[in-house]
Amino acid sequence: MRKPLVAAFFALAIAGAGAAPAVAAPSGAPADTAGAQRAKAASPTLQAVNFAGTVSLSNCSGSVIRFPASVDTDPALVLTNGHCLETGFPSPGQVITGQSSTRSFGLLNSAGTRVGTLRANQVVYSTMTDTDVTIYRTTTTYASIRGTYGINALTVQDTHPVAGTAITVASGYWKRLYNCNIDGFVYRLKEGDWTWKDSVRYTSACNTIGGTSGSPVIDQSTGKVVAVNNTGNEDGERCTVNNPCEVDQNGTVTVRQGINYAEETYQIPACFTTGNRLNLSASGCTLPKP
Repeated sequence: MRKPLVAAFFALAIAGAGAAPAVAAPSGAPADTAGAQRAKAASPTLQAVNFAGTVSLSNCSGSVIRFPASVDTDPALVLTNGHCLETGFPSPGQVITGQSSTRSFGLLNSAGTRVGTLRANQVVYSTMTDTDVTIYRTTTTYASIRGTYGINALTVQDTHPVAGTAITVASGYWKRLYNCNIDGFVYRLKEGDWTWKDSVRYTSACNTIGGTSGSPVIDQSTGKVVAVNNTGNEDGERCTVNNPCEVDQNGTVTVRQGINYAEETYQIPACFTTGNRLNLSASGCTLPKP
């Protein structure tokens, strides 16, 4: 994991460029389907991705998100990594829900200029098991954010991403955009004590660094969030902190020094119901439960 840029987390040394557990894969999903899925990928007209809707945290990056069923009067949500949680990294197997929070986020416009501050009142969901996500509920609505700042939330895609897709990793912390493609998917990504499922592997152009943890990974053809940036292999070590390794369905381990990863987000919308309320018992919800 890329450690968040804050002294309180130095002991775990997880690099904020993007390290943390990965999202659970759908049943029967292939371990690494780069070639096959690239063949299926269309050649859509790409659009320039900017910083609108991204946020900066004290130690990481994030974004204001909504789901396909969200409405403008719902409380706005902020997405970042599990390892960016202000109270420390969730332990393997730990799932946090409904935890009080007063965390603040710097809201950015399309140019990357901070135009306002959003504040959380709850950690709706946080884990580093199977995936690496924290979702905050804010004290304001999507309509209020748009009315005050002219900024729309980023929509989370509710279908599995496709290899070969052109993507942008948008870091609100560094106000920097990384452009590359989805190279493929990793059956299991292991780093230290954490194991993540069906992780996204970038092509080498997305050379994310500490502080980019929690950045939205945005499909350039749709403008939707398909993953959350979280880790990379820095030193070529095998399965250690800051040096995740890939494990296929046969247990074969592969180390790719300098390559970075993200955790998919397509499974998150199914776990939220009317009013952006979390319901881990909802039909189709596969996120880890407490």
